Amino acid sequence: MTTKSGHITTGTGIAEPVGLNQHKKTPHEIIMDEIKKFVGLSIYLWVMFFLFSIHEFVVLSKYHISYEFLGFPIVNALVLAKVMLAADDLHLGDRFRERPLIYPIVYKSIVFAVVFICFHIIEEYVIGLFKGKSITESVASIGGGSLGGILSVAAIITLALSPFFAFRELGRVIGERNLRDILLGKRPQSPAD
Repeated sequence: MTTKSGHITTGTGIAEPVGLNQHKKTPHEIIMDEIKKFVGLSIYLWVMFFLFSIHEFVVLSKYHISYEFLGFPIVNALVLAKVMLAADDLHLGDRFRERPLIYPIVYKSIVFAVVFICFHIIEEYVIGLFKGKSITESVASIGGGSLGGILSVAAIITLALSPFFAFRELGRVIGERNLRDILLGKRPQSPAD
């Protein structure tokens, strides 16, 4: 975390001058980092959208209404992963970066849920144009088309994005490598062991 004096706080809590011991990334490393971010984000979003599709299938089949996946969960995941990376590059959602972690996590989850809803409305409108539907007929597929339905979808997406942003914010504060080691590596023994 960068302090006002131009230092960064390391995982140990010690402030070091910005630029000290920092490796300047090569274009190849930058591209590989972006690809890794895109793939990881796409997988996370695909799982989220796939679960939403399964839920929709189960609910509709209860009323004997057919539902086809048509591959949209993966298409939505790929498109929205790119949108999220572009929005991230524009620093969308960085407003509470220096506050306690709960603030940026909740804020980013809400902001990106709104972005997702807006893109979904645009997607449904474009698909509706090809099918000869009006915008109100197209938007009706989002939470039933009512304001309450759209807000409930936004709340679900906000909660579904919260773990993603929690891990990202923790990685930003303690370091991505430290977070990866804590989650996937060998855990250090506690003094009680």
